Amino acid sequence: MASIFIGAHTGGSQPQQLELKRANRHGLIAGATGTGKTVTLQGLVEGFSAAGVPTFVADVKGDLAGLAIAGSPTAKTHEIFAARAAELGMTDWQYRDCPVQFWDLFGEQGHPIRTTVSEMGPLLLARLMNLNDVQEGVLTIAFHVADKEGLLILDLDDLQAMLVACGERADELTLEYGNVAKPTIGAIQRSLLQLRSQGGDHFFGEPALDLEDFLKLGEDGRGIVNILAADKLMASPRLYSTFLLWLLSELFELLPEIGDSDKPKLCFFFDEAHLLFDDAPPALLEKVEQVVRLIRSKGVGVYFITQNPIDIPDKVAGQLGNRVQHALRAFTPRDQAAVRSAAETFRANPDVDVATAITELKVGEALVSLLLPDGSPSPVERTLIQPPATRVGPLSAQERAIFVGTDAIGSKYDTLIDRDSAEEILKAKASEASAAAEAARADKEDAKAAALQAKEDARLAKEQARADALAQREAERLRRESERQAERERVAAEREAARQAREAARPTMFDKAVQSAARSAASSVGRQLGGRLLRGILGGLLK
Repeated sequence: MASIFIGAHTGGSQPQQLELKRANRHGLIAGATGTGKTVTLQGLVEGFSAAGVPTFVADVKGDLAGLAIAGSPTAKTHEIFAARAAELGMTDWQYRDCPVQFWDLFGEQGHPIRTTVSEMGPLLLARLMNLNDVQEGVLTIAFHVADKEGLLILDLDDLQAMLVACGERADELTLEYGNVAKPTIGAIQRSLLQLRSQGGDHFFGEPALDLEDFLKLGEDGRGIVNILAADKLMASPRLYSTFLLWLLSELFELLPEIGDSDKPKLCFFFDEAHLLFDDAPPALLEKVEQVVRLIRSKGVGVYFITQNPIDIPDKVAGQLGNRVQHALRAFTPRDQAAVRSAAETFRANPDVDVATAITELKVGEALVSLLLPDGSPSPVERTLIQPPATRVGPLSAQERAIFVGTDAIGSKYDTLIDRDSAEEILKAKASEASAAAEAARADKEDAKAAALQAKEDARLAKEQARADALAQREAERLRRESERQAERERVAAEREAARQAREAARPTMFDKAVQSAARSAASSVGRQLGGRLLRGILGGLLK
């Protein structure tokens, strides 16, 4: 298959074919609500799948999930579709399904899609958190510091820990990289909290998406249709648009250059495309333009789906070679400007008044201009869009669960992995620093206590020495005093003895009287004895 049948000219039989070789030149599907954009998109996806081209499509309303199941002759739309097929001469038209893989950032209606904060990068993350230029600059510094110090920023916890670390090192980082104000970091932290409340925690982490899972073919050679459940995601439009832009950027970074191949390697459908460009800063618009302009050489075709073609910036719109314009309503000046703008973007056809036709198109009819084999755009034609072969409408929860549980992805992304990264490393460093500080404080306290103890010991030793000296002096004093007392007592005793001796040697009057009486008695006795002795002697002699 070298082309995809889009439809046929109104009132004629000439088919409108999208050349596969030119399908990587991007495209636009535009039109007011209810004019048939979804059916056109569904038919294109079916065509790419049948041609062996994988696709990725955001299912904003939930009805593109019907691509997984063949349409039914009992459906309310069967008669309309059968009549359209007959009108277009599609004799081989029949219902059939497409091989699908369901994805969901929240992991509820399909396989989880995750990426790391590092892979997202500061530019897209700043867009996601709606940061101003100053805040984006500080965020970029945080990423640079993390890269320099080998810290992996995988999830929002890692980013928050990195911002806290930068705040603690604000003075140091300001000198090296420029002003890192703590109030600015506080503002980023508040935006980070808002991102968490929008479900950002589900998107950042591991295992990260392997883009090869988007590029697979089914067993029968048909391209896998990757359907992102975006109905809940649309409640966070900034997250939705930033995610799809990240996906495009990753495809651009990772896919090799293949030039203009016979068919695209992947076709990417960006529904509600105006969300990508609303309030986008110039740096982001420049990145979108760069990706759209260069990704075609990687074999990727990008198709924007939006209600109003003027939602697409001119520099991007200029890259969209394949255009399908459904009806627009010209009720307001902006609507009228959109009609004029859309009319001016088509290659003129003298048989078609584009500005008038845009407001007259019926449901399932569009103005179509596609790139021809030589690369030039075909003249614009009013075209009846072919009917889809798959179900128009959503799947039940049970049907979706069956497809999710039986596809080739399996449980590859189901379990969140939380390996050591910036948060854990910074916590470990903080813990080590705290332990070191505590040890240093303890050592300081110990040294201080030891010094105080040594001082106290010295004081006590000094006091003890003083007490010992005093005791020794007191003992010496007491010894000397004892010796003196003993000497005094000896002297006193000697004196007393001498006195007593003198007193004893000195007779009293009684003694004198006794002595006198004794002497007198002795004298008398002596005389008597003497006389007796003399008489004895003399008497002896005389005999």
